[in-house]
Amino acid sequence: MPAVTVENPLTLPRVAAPADAAARPVLAVTTAPSGFEGEGFPVRRAFAGINYQYLDPFIMMDQMGEVEYAPGEPKGTPWHPHRGFETVTYIIDGVFDHQDSNGGGGTITNGDTQWMTAGAGLLHIEAPPEHLVVSGGLFHGLQLWVNLPAADKMMAPRYQDIRGGQVQLLTSPDGGALLRVIAGELDGHEGPGITHTPITMIHATLRPGAEISLPWREDFNGLAYVLAGRGTVGGERRPVHTGQTAVFGKGGRLVVRADEKQDGNTPDLEVVLLGGRPIREPMAHYGPFVMNTQAELRQAFEDFQAGRLGTIPAVHGMGE
Repeated sequence: MPAVTVENPLTLPRVAAPADAAARPVLAVTTAPSGFEGEGFPVRRAFAGINYQYLDPFIMMDQMGEVEYAPGEPKGTPWHPHRGFETVTYIIDGVFDHQDSNGGGGTITNGDTQWMTAGAGLLHIEAPPEHLVVSGGLFHGLQLWVNLPAADKMMAPRYQDIRGGQVQLLTSPDGGALLRVIAGELDGHEGPGITHTPITMIHATLRPGAEISLPWREDFNGLAYVLAGRGTVGGERRPVHTGQTAVFGKGGRLVVRADEKQDGNTPDLEVVLLGGRPIREPMAHYGPFVMNTQAELRQAFEDFQAGRLGTIPAVHGMGE
């Protein structure tokens, strides 16, 4: 799980919450069910079974892989529409190509992120490049859906290409954790992702026995998803492991600790930390559209069927 790393975390800025900040309690720990997406790549549904009041402004998150493809096996998604939210695709291992009907697109690999604001609507496709399909190989990533408030749902689409080298790297006071701030800010350190809905997204790697105690905005919710490894969350040290999501309550800091002994297939605890300011608006979600009302959903389907969300570009590459 390379993503982005450094040889000596102690060269990085160090972050710790004030000792008197209240640790957020753990309200629930859920286990992500497994399924298949697109043309058949394996996913874990990280937020399945969690009440939306604790997720808002996040809608869903899939852990894609981790899977070792044989030659000819790598799969992606066909062309499909979106409206009313943002998709965040973070690749930890492997390579993925993106293309959309608004002109956005590119290739992302270890530690890169593509941030697509669907807004009023577009079509897009995500697929492994042809050379990876031929060779096979390791693939592992995340896709997160972030809601847009009603006032921004019909904004013009936007695409951000965030390279792994652009993320803000931080560490804990003892250097036992590497914190990659992809979007939002942590203790005044800002990540590169530009968000319409205020959020923070961090990929943290904790060495065995390491602990992080991070300042967390009081007006944000708090979620921790375990990509790999074992540890505990909260001041009460609630156990968590690969494929589980912890939902935090109110407080001024998030606490995560890695177990002293990890599984044989991962040396460290890998966790994604998410926080955002809840939108607190009605949500109507069906398939690739996230709107505020059923009438708006019906309009989205009508617009898609009428070709008003864009057309598949007639260009060399993934559409053929």
